[in-house]
Amino acid sequence: MESAREEMNDSCQLLANTEEMQEPRPRDAVPSSDALRDPAAPAENDASKASSPGPGTSRKAIPDFGEATRKSMKRKSNAKPDAKRKKHLRRTPRVGYTVQEGDDMLLIISNVNQYDSKWVPAKRAAKKKKKVTKRGKSKVSGGQRKAQKSTSKTGCKPPLQEEVNKPAACGSGGASEHYDRWGQTMPVEILVKIFRLVVNQNGAIPFLCRVSQVCQLWNSAAATPFLWQSATISHCWIEPGKTQLPKTELRIKNTVRWLAENRFSQLRELSICHWKHHVNYVVEVISQFCSLLTSLKLTYCAGMSGEAFQNLGAGCPLLESLNVQYSEVQMEGFVNFLETYGSRIKTLQVTYGLKSDKTLSAISKGCCPELKLLEINTKLDSGFCQLPVCIQALQNGCPKLQVFRMLNVTLLPKMARRGASCTSGFPQLEELCLATSSVSFVKDEDLRTLLHSSLRLRVLDIRGCCRITPTGLSTLPCRDLECLYWGLYYSNDCMTASKKGIHLLTKKWNCTLRELDLAGQPFSSEDLEIAMANLAFGEGCGVLKSLNLCGTKISASALRPVLLQCSELSYLNLSSCRYLPRGLKKVYRSQADIHQLLDNL
Repeated sequence: MESAREEMNDSCQLLANTEEMQEPRPRDAVPSSDALRDPAAPAENDASKASSPGPGTSRKAIPDFGEATRKSMKRKSNAKPDAKRKKHLRRTPRVGYTVQEGDDMLLIISNVNQYDSKWVPAKRAAKKKKKVTKRGKSKVSGGQRKAQKSTSKTGCKPPLQEEVNKPAACGSGGASEHYDRWGQTMPVEILVKIFRLVVNQNGAIPFLCRVSQVCQLWNSAAATPFLWQSATISHCWIEPGKTQLPKTELRIKNTVRWLAENRFSQLRELSICHWKHHVNYVVEVISQFCSLLTSLKLTYCAGMSGEAFQNLGAGCPLLESLNVQYSEVQMEGFVNFLETYGSRIKTLQVTYGLKSDKTLSAISKGCCPELKLLEINTKLDSGFCQLPVCIQALQNGCPKLQVFRMLNVTLLPKMARRGASCTSGFPQLEELCLATSSVSFVKDEDLRTLLHSSLRLRVLDIRGCCRITPTGLSTLPCRDLECLYWGLYYSNDCMTASKKGIHLLTKKWNCTLRELDLAGQPFSSEDLEIAMANLAFGEGCGVLKSLNLCGTKISASALRPVLLQCSELSYLNLSSCRYLPRGLKKVYRSQADIHQLLDNL
């Protein structure tokens, strides 16, 4: 025991000496009680301060190092033990606007600066599992304790961020009025007019389907039948190499039926594009619920059967326009439809096929006496497409025809029978288009047979018709021709029937011509100079708006009068004109560019 006490005294003396070396005391400091103790005193007092061990245990006594020694051991560097901690004040977020009352209105002024507009994504806090104690009570975290304390002190919950960011309601009601008052109190008629502007520009689908999900007011406005008079239904996209699932097909059918029952009560025009399946089902549903349908367009569709055509004719008595271009239809059923319900059709647009002559022969027999527009076209890369046409029989079958177009289809005139040799022609024809990218067999006699009674002709498109001469065009009875397209884009110079006489056309129609296309024509420079002089100094010199002289022999001297006199000219094509100086052979698409060209000349 005495040896243990001596070891403890030695350790106490060593710690005291170390403290004096690390932290020097000031001269006037009062020494501690341990420092005033006599070193020769017995150690019983230190042993008595230590806790006495219990029965059956033997442990060493813990020495008392003094108050100064304990403070020096607990003290941290650069810390003030007596300084009080400041309380953290919670600031409520400020509202991003200020409401000021004016003379006759309330002004809402924004307080948001450039730093407030920065968006910082909210951090997702991980959900902490509640720790269950032995007794079954859940352990409350420190943050929840703070929230409970603030609630108990103030007596109310802290304000939420959503409630702070809500704009204050203006008016007599104050906070009782909902902040979305504008969308609830606007009249439905105004919303319908706004929706109508968008529908006219972008179509009813999918715009009306999307805005109907905003709120009940917008849903009622979007359900107005007046907005659903014209609609376009495209196909449901499928990933390449895959097929539609049965559930997807069922949803497509249900959607079409729901639209027909609830939205298409006043449908007038319907376009179905790129449908490879369920075309017959769609046409059947439309025929059942859309009795006011007047126009149907099937573009790039497949699988249209004859039964679907019969249902369409029986269910839509007002149908007068039908477009089946680039679609695969059953030709026999289509011809039967024209023979049964063709008396209603006024507009018909089809694509050239192997059995197109049957369609044209049915029309020539008089199954569509009210037909006003007939268009037969094909793709540009389809090659040589030749369609025999009996002009006299077509004139007898469609006496009211106003627009006749054969786009990229070569018209092959067919001899008429004896009884159909004398016809009244097309007295109401206003547009004739025989443009082709391949060889054309139309001559002056054929053109004269087509237009011998067409006094109202306004547009004549004979691009690619290299066998027609200026002399034959000048003998046509129409006096008010506005657009003449006679460019040779895919023809050879050796195939042209005539290389002079263009001045005859500009002299006849100089008062009415608005657009003139002579691209690739091999007329001489002198002939073109006379023709341009007729346009510049004629009675209607200010009417010309578009002039295409691409690849011609026009010169600068022949071009200058047209630029000076034709003030309405806004399009001029001078590309590949070898008789013009360098830098001027290009396309001019505005009057400013044309005025700059005149300055350069």
